[in-house]
Amino acid sequence: MALVGKKFPNLNVDAMNDLGDTFKVNVLEEAINNKKKVLLFWYPKDFTFVCPTELHAFQAALGEFEKRNTIVIGASCDTPEVHFAWLSTAKNNGGIEGVTYPLLADSNRNLSSILGILDITKETYDEETGTVQVEGDNVTYRATYIIDEDGLVQHESINNMPLGRNVNEYLRLIDALTHVQEKGEVCPANWEEGKEAMQANAKGTAEYLKAHLN
Repeated sequence: MALVGKKFPNLNVDAMNDLGDTFKVNVLEEAINNKKKVLLFWYPKDFTFVCPTELHAFQAALGEFEKRNTIVIGASCDTPEVHFAWLSTAKNNGGIEGVTYPLLADSNRNLSSILGILDITKETYDEETGTVQVEGDNVTYRATYIIDEDGLVQHESINNMPLGRNVNEYLRLIDALTHVQEKGEVCPANWEEGKEAMQANAKGTAEYLKAHLN
């Protein structure tokens, strides 16, 4: 179920930071109460392979997100304690020491279930035990959400496990969203900050195509 154009789910989730503090985070409230955009990215597991490269990449770009009035939040289904162990592990040992943004610990899978981003390929009801058996790791794909200051989802995307994300693309999307909010224009293919946008009407499209695609 696509969430674009809808409010992000209103749910409190456990989180951990680099100081070892466990606290609750409500992504919707973070956006609305702080009047900021939120970049929420999910990854499959702590202490794995592609994941630390992404967490360090988002950390390296944290200042750029902050310039854009955007909060960065990471998330997986690991527990807060496992998050802290990984946060305390040096980079040269596969850890994420130095990451300062909060990490959601959706270990009960409440939020990831609502979002529909869990790696479950099949569910089977076992009559003998009265339980539902699942196939798949039951961890999250690499899902990413951009939520605006009103709590509306403006972007969502999902990568499979082996496919790492390009952090610069999310900065570009946030720039595009900000341009739309401030200028009332729409952003054409391959638009970047500083490039020409277009009016959302037939004349605007014609003028843009004439100027840029001949």
